[in-house]
Amino acid sequence: MHMLKDVFARVRPDVVSHSVFELTRSFPSGHTTMAALAYLTLGALVARVQSTRARKIYVLSVAILLTVLVGVSRVYLGLHWPTDVLAGWCLGAAWALVCWLVEARLQREGRVERQMKA
Repeated sequence: MHMLKDVFARVRPDVVSHSVFELTRSFPSGHTTMAALAYLTLGALVARVQSTRARKIYVLSVAILLTVLVGVSRVYLGLHWPTDVLAGWCLGAAWALVCWLVEARLQREGRVERQMKA
């Protein structure tokens, strides 16, 4: 994450005064990346083992909502540009997708329990 911040070296917005001085650069948003990584990965993995379609949708909806709220809060507080947050969402979602694909492959190979059918 810090490597990407150093590569892009984008300054943080100065639209509002900040109560805390940030030493790191703006792009991509680390908070948003970690929120997307954690919530979407857990949501995808937990949803796969739910027994009903409604539960799967609920779990994924909560994960997505939490991820969106973290990103929106970073822009609202004036700590990041919208594109910083968008990049964070993309990075976190990419990681969650990789985890979901690995789990699906392990299930096909019989190394972990099978997905429950809705």
